[in-house]
Amino acid sequence: MGFIKKVKEEIAIIKERDPAIHSNMEVFLYPSFKAMLSYRFAHKLYLKGHYFWARYFSQKSARRTGIEIHPGAQIGKGFFIDHGNGVIIGETTIIGDNVTLYQGVTLGGTGKEHGKRHPTIGDNVMISAGAKVLGSFTVGDNSKIGAGSVVLEEVPPNSTVVGVPGRVVKRDNVLLPREELNQTDLPDPVREDITNLQKENSELVNRVLALEEIILKNKQ
Repeated sequence: MGFIKKVKEEIAIIKERDPAIHSNMEVFLYPSFKAMLSYRFAHKLYLKGHYFWARYFSQKSARRTGIEIHPGAQIGKGFFIDHGNGVIIGETTIIGDNVTLYQGVTLGGTGKEHGKRHPTIGDNVMISAGAKVLGSFTVGDNSKIGAGSVVLEEVPPNSTVVGVPGRVVKRDNVLLPREELNQTDLPDPVREDITNLQKENSELVNRVLALEEIILKNKQ
């Protein structure tokens, strides 16, 4: 009964977050569905100390699905990988509830250090296509990581990260990823900086012109 319940949960998650799905049967074709069932099984083996068999089933699943989840990773409820090809999740990764990953995401380490070396992902986090989160730090609840970003340091809750290396842009209006899975409508801090510089430059030019006008009037 436990296995059937897990299958039903995975079906509900995929149907909720993927508008392309039209029936329950389609879920069985999804690489993310197969990868998560395999992960749950391999994770149980890992916790019991059967490391070889845990890695065996994990690697077998990776070859079939293109999604590599280390059996030692800890993944919460409501986890969803959209498409998923190229997704890598390291051994000491901890993922909270209602997290969404897109294709090409890496949750990895930065070297050969031991102990906790992979990121901790909070609840309601969305990590967009091609993003890399590398190192042992926390990505706070309700945060978004923009496509192609490389995150190398702590991310506060309710934040958006964009760029290489990733820059944090705090937002006042918090949209939970499970309600707003939008990978493109994200702040652009570089554009904002350029816009501010252009505005300041325009103000300086206007001041200089005003001063020149005053000087000309005084000479007359």
